[in-house]
Amino acid sequence: MTKNRKWIALFLAPGLILFAFVFLSAIVVLFTTSFTDWSIGRDMHFTGLKNYVQLITQDKGFRTAVKNTVIWIFLQSTVHVAIGVLAALPLAKKHWYSNPVRTIFFIPNVISSAALGMLFLCMMNPQFGLINNLFGKLLGTKITQNWFMDPKTAFGTITMTWMPYAGLVTILVIAEMTSISQEIYEAATIDGATPLQTDLYIVLPLMKNIIGTSTVLAATSMLQKLDIIMMTTNGGPGFTTMNMPMYLYRTVFSNNNYGLANAQGVLLILLGIVALVTVRKIYAMDKED
Repeated sequence: MTKNRKWIALFLAPGLILFAFVFLSAIVVLFTTSFTDWSIGRDMHFTGLKNYVQLITQDKGFRTAVKNTVIWIFLQSTVHVAIGVLAALPLAKKHWYSNPVRTIFFIPNVISSAALGMLFLCMMNPQFGLINNLFGKLLGTKITQNWFMDPKTAFGTITMTWMPYAGLVTILVIAEMTSISQEIYEAATIDGATPLQTDLYIVLPLMKNIIGTSTVLAATSMLQKLDIIMMTTNGGPGFTTMNMPMYLYRTVFSNNNYGLANAQGVLLILLGIVALVTVRKIYAMDKED
């Protein structure tokens, strides 16, 4: 047993050393400097909880960014995952359309967010965009709606730039479904279960862990959503589409306030931990089936 522990420690050592050097040290620096007044070109001064108090009680923009981030985490964990799971149920079966639709459905996931942002900017352009032209032909009038910059439509429009594209969730669920024994399907058919009943009462319960994993990935992806927001709305109009990563970016590169930005980073990490623990509890991922 002692010999096995030595080998286990030996194989774990490179990963643990890399983690400590790259991530753990950065987290320690992030946490300690979040209690300082730190800007490039000025000396660092310890300020205690001043940054956190300012963010929570005085900074309306940050509170809006937190609210938007939480809303997007919820939508991504529910609507986005549901789209992916519902798409996986028919696509896992061997139909003539399964392979082509799988490929098409996954395409947005292999395109960079910057490219998707430019694509949606063109589609939503108030002058020559495809969406306005389509609505204009249907309604018989000229439409010049600025979807990204109108406060009434900006939040919903930016949400739609990633919400429907659940190809990764679909692929993960399909991969898990292939591990279900064919005998289970045959037994369900013999018992008189319809294909819909089989999916609802047999397949989906067996997919609990992979759906939970997909929910974790979807939720945490909202904690790093930056590029497509920067390419389309830059957090505007006002703070309508601002999220925590975008607000942190502005604090660093526009305001040169690294201490305040690092406090935001700590809160962002804490929000991620809360989201992760919540999803794991909801899906009871720590319990054995």
